[in-house]
Amino acid sequence: MKAVTVASFGSPPKLVELPAPSAVGAHDLLLDVLAVGLHPIVLAQADGSHYTSPRAVPFVPGIDGVGRDTDGELRYFIFLGSRDGGAMAERIVVNARHTVPLPPDADPVAVAATMNPAMSAWLVLRGRTRLRAGQDVLVLGATGNSGRMAVRIAALLSARRVIAAGRDPGRLAELSALGATDVVAIGETQLLGTTAADVDVVLDYVWGTPTAAIMAAIAARRRDPSHKLTWVEIGSAASPDAPLPSAALRSCRIDIVGSGRGALSADEIVAGLADLAGPVAAGDLVVEAEARPLADVAQSWQDAARLTSRIVLLPGPTAPSKMEAGS
Repeated sequence: MKAVTVASFGSPPKLVELPAPSAVGAHDLLLDVLAVGLHPIVLAQADGSHYTSPRAVPFVPGIDGVGRDTDGELRYFIFLGSRDGGAMAERIVVNARHTVPLPPDADPVAVAATMNPAMSAWLVLRGRTRLRAGQDVLVLGATGNSGRMAVRIAALLSARRVIAAGRDPGRLAELSALGATDVVAIGETQLLGTTAADVDVVLDYVWGTPTAAIMAAIAARRRDPSHKLTWVEIGSAASPDAPLPSAALRSCRIDIVGSGRGALSADEIVAGLADLAGPVAAGDLVVEAEARPLADVAQSWQDAARLTSRIVLLPGPTAPSKMEAGS
């Protein structure tokens, strides 16, 4: 079968022939892979910079996707081991407990593109913070795919205010249509501190020095310092490290938590994804996607960093995507 391999960290991926896998374990499920998202985490794992990067090379990249089982059922799958992966192949074996059945008319490309960027905000707001209708949410880094999804999800879950902060003016202007009640350039720290002074939850895809400055600006303006603010570190677009302001942490109640593969159990993740699959398959949550054959992986790898859409690779034959058809 054809599969993608990364021979060394940071090297371009290659399309190779590998033996087809067999299901041998009690929970093994054999899938014909239809669509695999080329997500930022996949790129980071392949260059060795992500905390879940495999310990050894060569390896098959890809952490999730859509496949069809031997009974013909369409399934979303995800690899949840700390360093598991291997979705970019024509056929794979997955843990059946880490799959979610999809409606037969679900678009594999749309699901493969959307589940990963939507996952972080969904799992945080539905589980980690248990957002209640009427609470306020700030999304830092709202112009990336995950941040845009976070804005849409917060609105879908009945947040009272959804404040979107990002760097790209064009994409920032689009967020009102996704449910943002306020949009602020991420560099306008004092305005952002005033606008988001009393939020209940911050979804932070930025981190680094911008987070430190914004946290200090918000802390200085909270009307009720004892009202809990849950600050969720999800991504690190600016920097993996942030010089947190001690005065902000002492002057008001800020709970800083992280959300990632190690911060939630496999059962919690799968339960959340089962709930998320409904609105994704129904088209309520959509990331712009570009479908390409698996053979184009090398060029796609280069293109992924510059595109705002999500590249989805097609390891096997699949019906034309509804997204490509414009529906």
